[in-house]
Amino acid sequence: MKVLVLNSGSSSIKYQFIDTEKKIALAKGLVDRIGMTGAVLTHQRYNDEKIKIVGEILDHQIAVEYVLGVMLSKNHGVISDKKDIEAIGHRVVHGGETFSDSVLITDEVVKVLQDNIELAPLHNPPNIKGIQACQRILPDQPQCAVFDTAFHSRMPPKSYLYGIPYELYKKYKIRRYGFHGTSHLYVSSKAATMLNKDIKDLKLITAHLGNGCSMAAIKNGVSMDTTMGFTPLEGLLMGTRSGDLDPSLILYIMGKEELTLNEASTLLNKHSGLIGISGESSDMREIIAAVNDNQQRAKWAFEIFCYRIKKYVGAYTAAMGGLDGLVFTGGIGENSPEVRAEVCKELEFLGIEIDDLKNQNSDDIISKDNSKVKVMRIPTNEELVIALDTARIVSLSNN
Repeated sequence: MKVLVLNSGSSSIKYQFIDTEKKIALAKGLVDRIGMTGAVLTHQRYNDEKIKIVGEILDHQIAVEYVLGVMLSKNHGVISDKKDIEAIGHRVVHGGETFSDSVLITDEVVKVLQDNIELAPLHNPPNIKGIQACQRILPDQPQCAVFDTAFHSRMPPKSYLYGIPYELYKKYKIRRYGFHGTSHLYVSSKAATMLNKDIKDLKLITAHLGNGCSMAAIKNGVSMDTTMGFTPLEGLLMGTRSGDLDPSLILYIMGKEELTLNEASTLLNKHSGLIGISGESSDMREIIAAVNDNQQRAKWAFEIFCYRIKKYVGAYTAAMGGLDGLVFTGGIGENSPEVRAEVCKELEFLGIEIDDLKNQNSDDIISKDNSKVKVMRIPTNEELVIALDTARIVSLSNN
């Protein structure tokens, strides 16, 4: 099946057109600066050069029309008719407690997504805009929603309930949801294949490290726990997000700085994390450059980032009663040997021993041959997961 995968943000749409049988992206691209001056579409066919198209792209519907236009074009296209797009898969951040699996999109599903906006106010609204744009432009093609939260939906109550009055959970659905689910699903499945083991026989920790970061404890193929919580703010230190902190801290800061709720949210989500501590950057590459330049705050940012990952490795190993594999993925996880080395340092007692040369070369398996725990570097492919899930759901609906 040929599936158009869309990841709609507030001012952008990332897309890939994927052949699910060959498991390749026939085309991919990005529409950026939607609703702003200087909007641009970057498009690339499989094994071809990137092209850029600048235009007046006022909203998500026009953005989707631009994508279809370039996909149909004689010189850069990959389809001859809109019908060549057999299905559309949308990345949707939050499914709440309603959806524990990907779902065929209907008007009722869109209504539930709208009801869940308060759980993901930054992400669900643009996700919905992308869906509605496709409903207008491609009304005959089936659409599926694939949720970031779905993979974590089988967590036990001991993992997802917070230490607040239970009535608040029942009333407002305040619980740990977890995110990056498609990434954790993909790399854990790939890890099992690399180890030539059934995932149902494995205890894995997956670390998705990018500008947003999360880890998951995956036992027998099920996400038992994950670092992100009610929102993507909880857990690890991130590019601009604080991660774990004392809840009373923000109340104290709000009082001292006279911050509104929105200002406090912006402080924790946009001005904290690596950039907040270092004062330099939210980009790990620039942090490491500053560390090499002997800048103390950058050293602290780097050390705190790695230390929190290391703590969760220990915690999740204990929670699962052992560990077979540790997986690094995401922009930082895949591309920073410095982070991988620092995280794994002094974890030999857990059976984690990395090979410095393999790590520097960014091999697929970076642990020593005799390491009890296999440490892996696996590039993630969330778009492929979305395409495959969309094909599965559409096929089921046709039978």
